[in-house]
Amino acid sequence: MTYAKRLHALMLGLAVSTSIPALAAPEITGRPVEYQLNMQTPVTGIGAEIYSMHNWLMIVCLVIFVAVFGVMFYSVFKHRKSLGHKPATFHESTAVEIAWTIVPFLIVIGMALPATKTVIALKDTSNADLTIKATGMQWKWGYDYLKGEGEGISFLSNLATPRTQVGEPGVPATEARSENYLLEVDNEMVVPVGKKIRMVFTANDVIHAWTIPAFAIKQDAIPGFVRDGWFKAEKIGVYRGNCVELCGKDHAFMPIVVRVVSAEDYTAWVAGEKKKMAALADDPAKVWTIDELKTKGEQVYAANCVACHQANGKGVPNAFAPLDGSEVVNGPKHPQIDVLLNGQDTPRYASAMPGWKQLSDTEIAAVITYTRNTWSNKAAENIVQPAEILAARSK
Repeated sequence: MTYAKRLHALMLGLAVSTSIPALAAPEITGRPVEYQLNMQTPVTGIGAEIYSMHNWLMIVCLVIFVAVFGVMFYSVFKHRKSLGHKPATFHESTAVEIAWTIVPFLIVIGMALPATKTVIALKDTSNADLTIKATGMQWKWGYDYLKGEGEGISFLSNLATPRTQVGEPGVPATEARSENYLLEVDNEMVVPVGKKIRMVFTANDVIHAWTIPAFAIKQDAIPGFVRDGWFKAEKIGVYRGNCVELCGKDHAFMPIVVRVVSAEDYTAWVAGEKKKMAALADDPAKVWTIDELKTKGEQVYAANCVACHQANGKGVPNAFAPLDGSEVVNGPKHPQIDVLLNGQDTPRYASAMPGWKQLSDTEIAAVITYTRNTWSNKAAENIVQPAEILAARSK
């Protein structure tokens, strides 16, 4: 074998063994992949239309680019001064001006017609099989199943990637990143395959945006406003997205995960969720021990409060108030209850404290009790019962 052939064989072997992952790996849908060069693979009809239109318009733009710059560069080099050409002295050409007005107009119309048809279809949320409300909040999503099978189901969806993979300010991560790093949640939104899902969007603090690229859906969630959109997933699987509106310090930690399942599996999930909700429906008249409340409160704090106030309760300087040593936490309990229910402006800090009425009476009572008995806090009124939260709600 000649040197050239050996070199060719070696290069071929290296190409096979070190090929680009996006080209060599099997198709992955529902999340971004390394070296991705195009949009995510669509799994909805409207997504396929957008994907096809995107590719077609890219080809049209490429053809125009090559034609215009090809003529321009050809003219420059073919008629350059060094070949003896002299500049023309004409000022206008009616035919040329008509042509470069009509041709772009026809091209734009040719692009606008299919695009307008798709945009109109994107806004048609009628005849939905399910209606789900997504509420954006710093930094999680709340889901309420409003109509259709599963009506009444409600839950919060928090980032599930552990802080040991993320790290803390000034503290590096101690664990290797998982495959779905920052794209995994504790409670996934579940929908049946082949059903039209109407999504209703709002927010309770700042502007957020809900998007799943594989569904070709993106809509802003704005406080005080209701927006809507829809999708109809045609392939079973797990699909991931993010909040795509810069919403604050932990914007990057606000993923969206939708699991698409068969009709039978969806019915089973609905039954399981309703049983779970019934089991978690605590009696507000129940009297809890301080240890029970602290244990439950630690879980509530880890899921909802740690992003702002930090695991050590120190908060973030100039951004989020500390709970460790706080006058509110160590003072009378009713002001802290009011803050948890209704929120509070904090002039000394960049971000206001939002209200947490979406939590149950027991969860609010537990997290207040936890903060009053943790770190250096030693509040005189160190326990709050769910009945006190229920009474505060009714005021």
